[in-house]
Amino acid sequence: MTTPRPAVPRIPPLPEAEWDDVTRGLLDGSRVAAANNILTTLVRHRRLFRRWSPFAGVLLTGTLPARDRELVVLRTGWLCQSPYEWGQHVRLAREAGISDAEIRRVVDGPEAPGWSEHERALLRATDELHEDACITDGTWAELSAAYTVEQLIEVPMLVGQYHLVSFTLNSLGVQREPGVVGLPEVD
Repeated sequence: MTTPRPAVPRIPPLPEAEWDDVTRGLLDGSRVAAANNILTTLVRHRRLFRRWSPFAGVLLTGTLPARDRELVVLRTGWLCQSPYEWGQHVRLAREAGISDAEIRRVVDGPEAPGWSEHERALLRATDELHEDACITDGTWAELSAAYTVEQLIEVPMLVGQYHLVSFTLNSLGVQREPGVVGLPEVD
């Protein structure tokens, strides 16, 4: 059973009227317009934000193809039942060329019909990390056939990063911005 997600923020975003020069500097260059609530909530812990933001940025623009990255993030958001993370990355997935049908199929996981063998391995790696904190030898071998060493390092780091973000967003009650979709309904 999934714990109900807070319907209101437990820690509200920092209103712009309360931003000082340090806050503005930390948020400068961030995707505040697209993901305002996460950034303006997490910036309340400046020391963590200062370290986390560059790390997250590297993973968001890392060596994995954007399509692969977004499949991993969507699957992680789904597994963690994180409405905010799912909704923000539906938008990014579309930008990466992932169709709405493929986005819906992420919910069904790696064994759903229609994935390439590589995509199946990538989604399976995400599931394995979520369930057991380790990619199996078979899945690793499949990913190794397509990825560089840097990309292989990035896969578990990406899954871990989006677990951290999902856990935080779910627990803090960070709410989606207007127009950002939530988790899809499943039968």
